[in-house]
Amino acid sequence: MQMLDRYGPGTVAPAPSLAEARAYVRRLALSHYENFTVLSRFVPEELRDDIAAVYAFCRWSDDLGDETGSGPEAREKSLALLRWWREELRRCVASAQGEVEGSNHPVFVALRETIRTRELDARPFHHLIDAFEQDQRITRYETWDQVVEYCTRSADPVGRIVLGLVGRARPDRDAELLAMSDATCTALQLTNHWQDVRRDLLDRDRVYLPSKDTGITAEQLLEWARRPEDAQARVAYIRAVRALVERTRALFERGRPLPSRLRSCGGVAARLEPVVWLFGAGGMAVLNRIEREGCTTLWRRPVLTKGRRAWLLLRAMMHRARRAGGGNP
Repeated sequence: MQMLDRYGPGTVAPAPSLAEARAYVRRLALSHYENFTVLSRFVPEELRDDIAAVYAFCRWSDDLGDETGSGPEAREKSLALLRWWREELRRCVASAQGEVEGSNHPVFVALRETIRTRELDARPFHHLIDAFEQDQRITRYETWDQVVEYCTRSADPVGRIVLGLVGRARPDRDAELLAMSDATCTALQLTNHWQDVRRDLLDRDRVYLPSKDTGITAEQLLEWARRPEDAQARVAYIRAVRALVERTRALFERGRPLPSRLRSCGGVAARLEPVVWLFGAGGMAVLNRIEREGCTTLWRRPVLTKGRRAWLLLRAMMHRARRAGGGNP
């Protein structure tokens, strides 16, 4: 978070130009990814600056919540930074509406133009900050429903913002698209939770595995993490995660029609089809990888191989080619 020294709370650095801000968010979007960059070749050119700005907002929000540490003092610092970030968001939105002078932060300089030109609803952005604040206050969950409810703030807003970029986020008209987007985004977030059990536990003192539903407490996880050869612990953990994987797979299935439904919308929404397909298929591939490696994520974090990523990219290219040719994927 080197940029905090220049653009953080209490700083008075001059705002960058729109071109400079857009260059910054593009660099950020291209430098942070594990499987697929959010600015892949499949993103329509007319949306690249907008998606980069949205991604940069999400990335900064996440870092403000995670990069300060995991103890009580660190969490209080993160909450203070997130309060500042929310005020910067409010200024950005008010500026986009022509009411006040905007933030000087490059993310909000870029995002202001996106909110203004795409007429985006500010609520999903606030819901994302709500989730990052929740991470500072709640570090344990008891039930599946509690974890899914958290995802309505930590993940679903991203999909709704993306649909808003192409004018397809009106609840009165686009309820089906929104429901499929929510299912996909929740599934992606849950997959990340099951993939990162060890890292969340040891590095961030967070446990998203629901303790009542799995019968496994955070204390047991800590003990088991130190005993990778304990057969009894491995069996109990594997059974618990396998059940969560199956419930997550059902969410991916509910969201599976989203790319084709976007294609039927026409216009720029249709050109998002390969991107949406790629992220959904990539998430499902990670979920399958978790299962193929035995659901042992407490001891080993599964990742996609280069070959699998290449195959998914090829499939996304086929989606784009068939859309251009009017065929079915």
